[in-house]
Amino acid sequence: MRNLFYILFFFSVILNSCKQNDSLTEREINFNSGWKFIRADIPGAEKPDFDDSAWRTLVLPHDYSIEDLPEKEGVKQIGPFSEESEGGISTGHVVGGTAWYRKHFTLNNTDEGKIVKILFDGVYMNTDVWINGHHLGNHPYGYTAFSFDLTDHLLPVGEENVLAVQVKNEGQNSRWYSGSGIYRNVTLLKTNPVHVDLWGIFVRTKAVSTENATVAVDVRLMNESAEDKRVTLKMEFRDSDGKYVTHFEDEKELAAGQKTTFKQEFGLPDYRLWSLDNPELYTLVVQLVDGKKIIDEVMETFGIRTIEFSAEKGFLLNGENVLLKGGCLHHDNGPLGSAAFDYAEFRRVKIMKENGFNAIRSAHNPPSKAFLDACDQLGVLIMDEAFDMWQVPKKQEDYHLYFDEWWEKDLESMVLRARNHPSVIIWSVGNEIKERADSSGLEIFRKLRAKVLEMDDTRPVTQAICGFWETPGRSWEDSEPAFAQMDVHGYNYQWQQYESDHEKFPERIIIGTESFPMEAFENWQMVEKHPYVIGDFVWTGMDYFGESGIGSSKLDNEDIPFLPPWPWFNAHCGDISVLGYKKPQMYFRDVVWRNSELEMLVHAPIPEGREEIISNWGWPNEMKSWTWEGHEGKPLQVSVYTRCDEVRLEMDGEVIGTKPVSEETKLTARFDVTYQPGELVAVGLKNGQETVRQVLKTAGKPARLKITAERETVSASYNDLAYFNVEVLDENGLLVPHAEISVEFAIDGIGTLQAVGNGNPTGMKSFQQPQVLTYRGKCQVIVRSSDQPGEISVTARSEGLEPGTARVDVYN
Repeated sequence: MRNLFYILFFFSVILNSCKQNDSLTEREINFNSGWKFIRADIPGAEKPDFDDSAWRTLVLPHDYSIEDLPEKEGVKQIGPFSEESEGGISTGHVVGGTAWYRKHFTLNNTDEGKIVKILFDGVYMNTDVWINGHHLGNHPYGYTAFSFDLTDHLLPVGEENVLAVQVKNEGQNSRWYSGSGIYRNVTLLKTNPVHVDLWGIFVRTKAVSTENATVAVDVRLMNESAEDKRVTLKMEFRDSDGKYVTHFEDEKELAAGQKTTFKQEFGLPDYRLWSLDNPELYTLVVQLVDGKKIIDEVMETFGIRTIEFSAEKGFLLNGENVLLKGGCLHHDNGPLGSAAFDYAEFRRVKIMKENGFNAIRSAHNPPSKAFLDACDQLGVLIMDEAFDMWQVPKKQEDYHLYFDEWWEKDLESMVLRARNHPSVIIWSVGNEIKERADSSGLEIFRKLRAKVLEMDDTRPVTQAICGFWETPGRSWEDSEPAFAQMDVHGYNYQWQQYESDHEKFPERIIIGTESFPMEAFENWQMVEKHPYVIGDFVWTGMDYFGESGIGSSKLDNEDIPFLPPWPWFNAHCGDISVLGYKKPQMYFRDVVWRNSELEMLVHAPIPEGREEIISNWGWPNEMKSWTWEGHEGKPLQVSVYTRCDEVRLEMDGEVIGTKPVSEETKLTARFDVTYQPGELVAVGLKNGQETVRQVLKTAGKPARLKITAERETVSASYNDLAYFNVEVLDENGLLVPHAEISVEFAIDGIGTLQAVGNGNPTGMKSFQQPQVLTYRGKCQVIVRSSDQPGEISVTARSEGLEPGTARVDVYN
């Protein structure tokens, strides 16, 4: 029954989110459709009379770095990958460059006298915007939302306006895959001259009691007219069912050309708290009324919840201790690139939660609004992070070029946009900053923290501190002045320092902001043992593109650098693959977090006399498989992870051996087993009694393709996606784990192909052609919905195998 509830809950949230983002309101117009695009630097493209009729027409969000490159003689290229990539290994060998977007639109009669602004949730990067040939400005940072006022340069009602956007992703500017283009949603804002300012509402919980919850509300009003105005400010609270809770109404005087902030506290009776298990969301409806006419209306979602941090009690959510089971996430969506489709963002958060994570660190930049909305809706906590560097660069053309001029504006964007999201519990203003312990860095952090707290004093401020690997000779103790400035204290890969640091600084609230997958057990021991260690964030929760092969392994006789070269393009360090499947380290974490009683994995054969060398961010080359054709009679290492007292291993009903398991063995029992086809069974024992067992069976030859739609229904929205997962099965329905076969897709109905993928970190290919090789017996196709109801049908075919077909319904 509980599973049914979550299915229905997820389904309703997804549909509502996608529909809202397509329609929005008359005040907020979805501006994703009808853009003209060209991947080139075209002189004069900002001019309104420029002929863009030959340009491609598309619907945002859009990432041009994930798209196939045109053939280029003498250059090694595959799909979006090129040996000419300026980012190279760091960005996954993809190409950025300069591109243009243009959108033609007209205003209608109801827009007469309105203030019209354009809001971009994120464009990567160095963006210039023109309206009707007038340059509105530049926005360098690729991860913060920004807006421009179009009003003074718009043509009269009925005449065509042209919005032009130039995007420049040039040089070496990122340590990971960034993507390129207008990769998040765009909104056209239309308001009367007297209106609620952008991000001008701030709602926070002041206190809760048995009778009611006290919430404080700030509303920033803008009078852009030439006259003083007297308006009625109305506020109404509604619960998650849309039912009325309470309201407020008062007359307000607004000076011409000024912003004015009004503050009010409210008691909400019979309240329901926002929590991880029950993420209840309220809506505040703010109206401005002139006489009897509503001249502005804004609906702001928030949650009632309290947060508290201390070294004595740890982290408390609504007064209850919560251990942060965290994962760091970059912003890309695998085969979609960085395109932040609403459902793709929702799906990532959903996958993280389904795998036991209750917290995400948005590494190393603010996430999309859709991602924050998903965390609110699903009950996942967020550490919202601003920057990967300050004044000292990590790449030649990175954000350090703009930091001094832009840090304040970008912090405002991050905090003001996100501060009403109950999921956000910590602000981070930096990651592994090179000048973190220098006098300049200490002063920068002081300014950053003060700026954040000026906008929101309800959440702590941190940064992620690592060892001084980039400056040999400096000791961990040199970090002390930086830690002294923080509210909570972010440690990257330093669990060995927790206890000794606590002895010296007992007031420190420690959080593992990054940790190695292979140290999951040690890190979680610290969290469970000490209240002053409030959580652990693994690097990373899911795989991402770029930092190619940081999680790879190799044999001791292979001359491969730390970050392996072409064709690696995937970091391969995530607990979960880019397709959303568990990887071996996730099975181990399931046991560490007590989400699974037992997991069994088998290491791939290693040539005799050789040893495996594993990156710190990697994991042994294990699989949940007992299918190793060609290795009959050879020993394989079987690892069983469990919190049982003992593990008994059986092969075809015969006992191979029994081994004890404890924290001293890091919850692991290992066996050397001579491979033969059959049935391998791991039995978990407590006090000598069987409590759990897991079976691995040898699969036969590929016989058919099984294709499964992740959802039965999607909404009629260009921002919704249908994911179809394909498995290669034998005649008995077992996954064939080593199958690498070509699969072709036929899509019928109203959907269009958006991407294909297989999770192979070295499998360079096009993500946009209707064919793909399976990897470890699996692949995926993603179909974009349309704005019309109907059906999407996908058939997967491979020569010699029984095909599979799956369908989803599309409705308004």
